[in-house]
Amino acid sequence: MGQLCAKCAQLLHDLVCSVKTFSSNLVQDVKECLDQICDCSCLKQTKFETRHLYKPTLQRHEEVIAQEFLQHIERGFEISPLGEVSLSALKTLAFSENPDLQRSASLFYLQISQNLNIQLPTEHLETYYALLKSNDLEVQQISSLSLVTFLLKGNVPKEHVIQMDLLEPILQLLESNDATVQCNSCACIMILAASDTNRETIASAGGVVPLLTLSKSYDPRVQQYAVGAIFNLTQSEWVQQILCRQGALPVLTLLLESPDSEVQYYSCAALSNMATNSQHHEVMLQTGDRFLLRMLLFLLSSSVDKVSNQACVCLRNLVTSESVQTGLIAMGILPHLIPLLHLNSVEVQQNSVILLRMLSQHPANQDALVCHEVLQSVGKLLMTRKTDPVIIGHAAYFIKNLSYSKNIRRVIESPCVEGLLQAIHGVEYLDEEVLHCVISCLGELVKHEGGSARILELMDELLLSCLVRLAGQVEQTEPSFHAAVMIKHLIEHGEVVHLLKCHISKIQQYLMRYFTHQETRFQQLGISTLCVLQKDTDFSSAFNQSQLKKHLDQICQQTEEMQELLRIAVGSMDT
Repeated sequence: MGQLCAKCAQLLHDLVCSVKTFSSNLVQDVKECLDQICDCSCLKQTKFETRHLYKPTLQRHEEVIAQEFLQHIERGFEISPLGEVSLSALKTLAFSENPDLQRSASLFYLQISQNLNIQLPTEHLETYYALLKSNDLEVQQISSLSLVTFLLKGNVPKEHVIQMDLLEPILQLLESNDATVQCNSCACIMILAASDTNRETIASAGGVVPLLTLSKSYDPRVQQYAVGAIFNLTQSEWVQQILCRQGALPVLTLLLESPDSEVQYYSCAALSNMATNSQHHEVMLQTGDRFLLRMLLFLLSSSVDKVSNQACVCLRNLVTSESVQTGLIAMGILPHLIPLLHLNSVEVQQNSVILLRMLSQHPANQDALVCHEVLQSVGKLLMTRKTDPVIIGHAAYFIKNLSYSKNIRRVIESPCVEGLLQAIHGVEYLDEEVLHCVISCLGELVKHEGGSARILELMDELLLSCLVRLAGQVEQTEPSFHAAVMIKHLIEHGEVVHLLKCHISKIQQYLMRYFTHQETRFQQLGISTLCVLQKDTDFSSAFNQSQLKKHLDQICQQTEEMQELLRIAVGSMDT
């Protein structure tokens, strides 16, 4: 209750005097005094919290219901704590104007919420409507807390809360002046917004503005749940537009400076969701002197893994333009990013590699990325996570981008090459796209001076067998082609030809399929490979005694006939 003004204090003083003198007009004096005090601005009731100067009279039927309900509780709910008898009593208590009765109902639900292992019958949510709309602060606190507990434990489906019109009183409680009520109502909205079907309903009902206001609360609990609710809302593109119009982006960006790791995480995660839509990038990046990028770089070094991971995801979603890619390198992102590659969190490592790959897309960044620390870290990661398709695929793209750098020799001499070769051993873990990334990257490296020699150093019979098998799987077009490219470059070294002799029949099979392939590149690769292998007597003898020789003769004959037909056609056109 606020401080009484001089006028109201005098009215109460006059009332006391009237009581002392047993004035015959006592009742009228009391009524007039209370009316004037209630009308005074010093005790104006807030919208959602009111205090009575007296308790409403307890109605006879309410007293009976309360006594029966108490007896029902004392008997240990012989029938059911949530049955029709309890529901009827709870409704009477909840809809009463007497705060003590409402408090009893709210305490009952709080107690039940701790132990209930089944769903709360939907009919009880009607009772909650009255409790949440109560003018008594304690009832608001207790009932909102029990509802949060029910939602967290799954005793109340999120959709039912919306269907039973509880969203309105919950949103009203966001505007309470009490931190506990604010905290509980924010937590309710946060949980409700985790459902796809609820997000747009919450935004349409006006939930965005009060949440943004509470995200700047001085109470850490309120702030955490408010920002958490905003994060869940950002998972809807339609709600993202509303948040932008209401000025959410600057608020979320400033919250990255919070000393609370939960607030950092939720605000960063919300910005990550917003950044998935490139339409928001300009607004996000225009906050003074690249403030957002600088804060995200700072959070990359957070001691809390989920915070550093979200900062990495947000940067990953933002680096779609060349200016941001080059800007991050110029701002010194590498010292912040490299340590993330060594963390035990697979998710952090995955997002770090993805961000590195995206930074390497711009040619201006490639020389900076071809440094010892980066290459050593990526190579070690490849050998540690040799069955992780996300890490392997993006690392391969990263290395392939660097293969166009003038410092390609650093890449060839790094452990990245060994890591990529080991990934081929785990081919059963890789889908066609990832396998294509790995093989095409190696196929690019093997073309460079020193590349084939480096790969040859690391080559063994098992790895060579994998390449032959991949080359023969022509239905996987790209992995097949690039595996054959690697073989073609490697057979220029005599020791590889020797190792391949036990695979002569398989090589013959895939060469025959290449010769008849509809793509010219396969035909040319097959012929050039055959020309090299023919120099070896064992291969030459095997080829001459196989169907491959007959097949080549047929192709030559068809080619000669085709050339003759072309000469005739051209000659007739000339005449």
